[in-house]
Amino acid sequence: MCGIVGYLGSQEASPIIIEGLRRLEYRGYDSAGICTLDGSTTSISRAEGKLINLENILRETPAIGSRGIGHTRWATHGKPNEINAHPHKAGNIIVVHNGIIENYLSLKKQLQQQGHKFNSETDTEIIAHLVDEHFNECGDFEKSVRLALAEVRGAYAVAILCSDEPDKLIAAKLGSPLVIGQGEGEYFVASDIPAMLSHTREMIFLEDGEFAVFTPSKMSISDLAGNLLEKQSKTITWSPLMAEKGGYKHFMLKEIYEQPRAIADTIAGRLQSDEGDIYLEDLGLTQEQLAGLDKIFIIACGTSWHAGLVGKFYIEKLARIPVEIDIASEFRYRDPIITENSLTLLISQSGETADTLAALHEAKGKGGKVVCICNVVDSSISRASDGVVYTHAGPEIGVASTKAFTTQLVALYQLALKLGRACGKLTADECRNHVEALLALPRKIEETIELDSEIEKIAREYVNARDFLYLGRGNQYPIALEGALKLKEISYIHAEGYPAGEMKHGPIALIDENLPVVVLVPRNATYEKVVSNMEEVCARGGKVIAIASGEESELEGKVEALIKVPETTEDLLPILTSIPMQLLAYHIAVFKGTDVDQPRNLAKSVTVE
Repeated sequence: MCGIVGYLGSQEASPIIIEGLRRLEYRGYDSAGICTLDGSTTSISRAEGKLINLENILRETPAIGSRGIGHTRWATHGKPNEINAHPHKAGNIIVVHNGIIENYLSLKKQLQQQGHKFNSETDTEIIAHLVDEHFNECGDFEKSVRLALAEVRGAYAVAILCSDEPDKLIAAKLGSPLVIGQGEGEYFVASDIPAMLSHTREMIFLEDGEFAVFTPSKMSISDLAGNLLEKQSKTITWSPLMAEKGGYKHFMLKEIYEQPRAIADTIAGRLQSDEGDIYLEDLGLTQEQLAGLDKIFIIACGTSWHAGLVGKFYIEKLARIPVEIDIASEFRYRDPIITENSLTLLISQSGETADTLAALHEAKGKGGKVVCICNVVDSSISRASDGVVYTHAGPEIGVASTKAFTTQLVALYQLALKLGRACGKLTADECRNHVEALLALPRKIEETIELDSEIEKIAREYVNARDFLYLGRGNQYPIALEGALKLKEISYIHAEGYPAGEMKHGPIALIDENLPVVVLVPRNATYEKVVSNMEEVCARGGKVIAIASGEESELEGKVEALIKVPETTEDLLPILTSIPMQLLAYHIAVFKGTDVDQPRNLAKSVTVE
């Protein structure tokens, strides 16, 4: 996600903030901005694109002052441009913010009725206006921020200045990371450690609901109600490169561990429990248009295609609309039959995949509606589509997709629920049950990631295997494909994914005592059939690694290794079972010594045919 840097001390703030933002560039961003205070004089500069664009502005118009906040933005609400770049200002209040404000539309309407005028499309600007409104009422900066944050629902990490109280910097967090750095007579605040390492190694990690106030003479940390807290600093010994990766050995592992946050951000603000519905702000289609759909084409490449295969199960089950799924590079060469009641659904992490973009033009040229699922705001595919469902995975640096994949599955599930409600195939109560399961998902993903050390031990046993077979049925079959792809991508071990029922139609000939077979066997509608397929593997000496769910005991002693993910609904099990696939591939690749983040011959985004 985005990067925040704040400074209060005796040095010029601008160079420190720009240096800190540069050290956070690995997080990805599409615009940048800075605000400094020199007494009560405010200087704000913002620029679309890379930091160099902001630095060029600052050469012409320097930002003066020893207090400041800066930001690199990865767009969520609003296009990536200068107007939507942070910081945002309302009255005497200046804010930078990471996260998503779920109730920003209702707050914005309320503030507009009170006379506030908005300049951007962002949810962040709401925070500035809300604090400003309270400041106008009570005249106290700290109290105003507390009151404003009490009204906000969602996730935030904020750094806030007030030109009427220039010797004070306020920071707070809920659901988004924020770290404090303590120097000699100066304080730093940032989204991540690397931004501050060249100035201090003494860090305090804010927890959710904590609120920090900095002045030249002291720092205080409290809860949102104002109760003071005792926090101990930690001395960071990481190297700068380790710091960029958050202490993880590789970006891929960091991104696997970021999945609870990424999925929480992708569902934030969209689950309307009271109404029993889903709110997709940029979908671009009316209820009537959704209800009138008679066919959906899902188009994607690679990992996104595997997500689409799961999406077909979701949409046909929940909305009862027939779905065809195509690999993007093949779609336009088969002259697909598209009508005005067809929807072409494109899935792309980057929004720049050349084959998917070509398929988009094919669908639009035939008069069909086009919606995309994408992680990058204002990308080529999202701009050309009639509507978009954004995932909020944040930048994904590792070439092998992890958090982008699972957030795509969540976005597909939300879209399927939306279609089901629009088409009258799901009641409000039924939708509420699905929503409840989604809300519980981030915690279940955390529990699954806790299996990491167990999976690492399993990986060590199979690092010298030459081939792997992955088996699954129903909505687990695409996860078998994805697991095999992950292993191929980063370890260079040959692997194949198959529907378990197809094993007897060829792959069974490969099974012997040297072949590891990963079998996806969670408790679902096909459980007994997959167990039967697994028994056939065991009978031929295959080394079975089983991925089960819940407190599975029936498989104990029958398999070489048993990995148990938490129980959830059958629809959401593919999200949980995909995570052991990621971790197994990762650890095998590490043991083999391959370049995990930049595997040979692969690019993150395929922008040519």
